[in-house]
Amino acid sequence: MENPGQLANRFKEVLLNGKWIASTNFKDQLTNVSWEQATTKIGSLNTIAALAFHINYYISGILDVFEGGELVIRDKYSFDMPEIKSKEDWDHLLKDIWTNAEHFANHVENMTEEKLEDFFVKEEYGTYRRSIEGVIEHSYYHLGQISLIKKMIREKVLEEK
Repeated sequence: MENPGQLANRFKEVLLNGKWIASTNFKDQLTNVSWEQATTKIGSLNTIAALAFHINYYISGILDVFEGGELVIRDKYSFDMPEIKSKEDWDHLLKDIWTNAEHFANHVENMTEEKLEDFFVKEEYGTYRRSIEGVIEHSYYHLGQISLIKKMIREKVLEEK
């Protein structure tokens, strides 16, 4: 079982700076995406912006609990993203993701082993460890989608030229 520092590093790998599992991470994938690309719809797929918002929604909601608040997030609202209409809107979302990811990782790193094994909010949600691992796995799932959607957008642009 991973200690808090190792778990925090796994989280940072997928969001901020890792290349070991997928040869990329959220920051790497999203930093060079324009707001127009982020909001481009490909068929029935979610947009890059919607997926980024979705991951940040969960990180932010769990972070609230880490900081002593209530768990108020609900799955049915996890894609209720405010419209991205400009570079500033997109930059704000990205800044929010990176800030929340840093704070989330810091909280995990400073947790005790005992806290990791405590129930997260209520028993049916499992432990803190399970919730953190769930965020990591969920993030990798959507990172793969973002990578593929970026490729599809680039191909679409090339076809239009």
